[in-house]
Amino acid sequence: MTKTVTRADIADALYRELGFSHAESFKLIDQVLQNMIDALGRGEEVKLSKFASFIPHAKTERMGRNPKTGDKHVIAPRTVISFKASNSLKALLLGK
Repeated sequence: MTKTVTRADIADALYRELGFSHAESFKLIDQVLQNMIDALGRGEEVKLSKFASFIPHAKTERMGRNPKTGDKHVIAPRTVISFKASNSLKALLLGK
């Protein structure tokens, strides 16, 4: 089974590698994530060079169907976020 990297793991890396305190590390991570959330909430794309882009897309209302029962229902409009890996990340994952 593969390990899941958590916010605590990232904070610990900041603590070990950059010398931030644990509290500063968590605060830094929380601030970065909140800035990303705020931008996505405004409909803006978030691009982290050499990592990925997070792109909000508006989905319109549409008819859906429960595959088990066949009942039809309306799926409400919503915003979804797509993740697009950068070419650098793709190359790293593909071993190129």
